[in-house]
Amino acid sequence: MAKLITGVVAAALLAILPPPLVAQDATTAGTAVVLDVTGAIGPATAEYVHNGLAHARERQAKTIVLRIDTPGGLSSSMREIIRDILESSIPVIAYVAPAGARAASAGTYIVYASHLAAMAPSTHLGAATPVQLGGGGLLPSGKKDDDKKDGKAPSNPSEAKAVNDAVAYIRSLAQLRGRNVEWAEKAVREAATLTAQEARDQKVIDLLADDLADLLQKADGRTVQVDHRDVTLHTRGLAVVAFEPNWRTRLLATITNPNIAYILLLAGIYGLLFEFWSPGAVVPGVVGGISLLVGLYALNLLPINYAGVGLLLLGMALMTAEAFVPSFGILGLGGIAAFAIGSLFLFQTDVPGFQVSWKVVATATLLSVAFFVIAIAAVWRAHRRRSVVGDIALVGSTGKVLIWNDGEGDVQVHGERWHAQSTASLMPGQQMRVVERRNLTLIIEPDRAGPPKP
Repeated sequence: MAKLITGVVAAALLAILPPPLVAQDATTAGTAVVLDVTGAIGPATAEYVHNGLAHARERQAKTIVLRIDTPGGLSSSMREIIRDILESSIPVIAYVAPAGARAASAGTYIVYASHLAAMAPSTHLGAATPVQLGGGGLLPSGKKDDDKKDGKAPSNPSEAKAVNDAVAYIRSLAQLRGRNVEWAEKAVREAATLTAQEARDQKVIDLLADDLADLLQKADGRTVQVDHRDVTLHTRGLAVVAFEPNWRTRLLATITNPNIAYILLLAGIYGLLFEFWSPGAVVPGVVGGISLLVGLYALNLLPINYAGVGLLLLGMALMTAEAFVPSFGILGLGGIAAFAIGSLFLFQTDVPGFQVSWKVVATATLLSVAFFVIAIAAVWRAHRRRSVVGDIALVGSTGKVLIWNDGEGDVQVHGERWHAQSTASLMPGQQMRVVERRNLTLIIEPDRAGPPKP
């Protein structure tokens, strides 16, 4: 009995306790996850880096490599990426590569925030002066605060405030990682830049590496601070795993392209207008509604200029008003000008990688003009077309006398039989013309254009 009880207890414990830990394979335990931060930094980039860091934690990677080649981007997205780097429990290596790549503007901040910074030959970084954004952004690149250097009050307090905030931010990152604080401030205030060799000599970065394999070899044995503790990197021989963006990130990157967002916005507006002008078409309304909502979502993530949005809508309104107001083309020309200017001003053009192509604007303007010309012509033709119902359709219509006796009788008009009266002398079979309708009686006269029929 004792053996039976012991066996039951042992079986119960085996069922409750978790399975024993087994050694992880090399592909999981010894990996370096590589994220490619290329192009303008925006919401899609921030989401991609966030997902990549989460993926690296799940597979218990030894290190994360951010391979950077960017002209800069949105301040809000840059700060999200830096926040994720600072909170990462896995060492993050910023690597400006391949040859010819750059880490300009927002890219410089990300390099400073990373646990280890490296660059490939023939690359550069810097020009980190903030650029003004429509909602909490930065200032025109390369503009120096000369008043502050002379000890005077800055001529533009809002500009000085944004620059000082950016300086404090990058200085704090430099102090955290033990990198060149003075040059970091110079990169912001004077838009200074450095080549890879100069960046290493001035202790802006930690090492130079020809390629990814060289980077992992040279990073091996270095000590970085992660979560306020010193961590020694063991990167030699790690398996390199590239993290690809998922479909949602790719879609977000597509719709947040200013050119795509602009086209979606116009497609949405025109689709709904076409649906209003031709009720029952359904397809233009559905496509237009979806396009407008997706476009508005993209605009919510981008640095838009509300004056540009206003000019864009004003241009459409003026081109529409041209059909109803005799302005001899003034409203139409003004609408075209407002539409084109609003399109160019729609996005903040100082933000790297977030400009609308003038070719797209020119094409959209021409298509908009063509759209409104066709729509206005259709409205004008409908306005001039003779009505086919009601008194307007009857008056002036011709028909045939069926029965006539003593100033009244029956006539056929539009295939219908009507009672009619006339002061003229008529006979059955004669062509007649409607002059007026009084209740259910038509007032007619002979149709001089057609000869009487026998």
